Amino acid sequence: FVASWFAGLFYLPRIFVNLAMVPPESVSEEQRLLLMARKLMRFTTLLMIPALALGLVLWLVYGIGQGEGNGWMHAKLALVVLAIGYHHMCGAMLRKFEAHANQKSHVWFRWFNELPVVLLTLTVILVVVKPF
Repeated sequence: FVASWFAGLFYLPRIFVNLAMVPPESVSEEQRLLLMARKLMRFTTLLMIPALALGLVLWLVYGIGQGEGNGWMHAKLALVVLAIGYHHMCGAMLRKFEAHANQKSHVWFRWFNELPVVLLTLTVILVVVKPF
């Protein structure tokens, strides 16, 4: 579920890049991209919910990451909160595109698109290496 959730977070901002590049006269292209973005946002949200629920089960029921020497879990949880915030930011940006209120350039969205890669990379490193 986590991998699928992040796949959506990797691709949704890429759709935003394309939306930011659509010329004003290309209404059909804009509508097609908005439809794709809406469907992907809905699908990604449906994948986020079980990912978070199962993560909580592993943490609270099975005790993974609890006890001494598990500072990595606190850092990982902070990254999960940031990923949830990023997910919600994507939803807010989609609503701006739908309202024709986007003020950001395609270059900004290209940089924004890199954040989930960093979040996932750091999370995987924390889980595998458990540095503290």
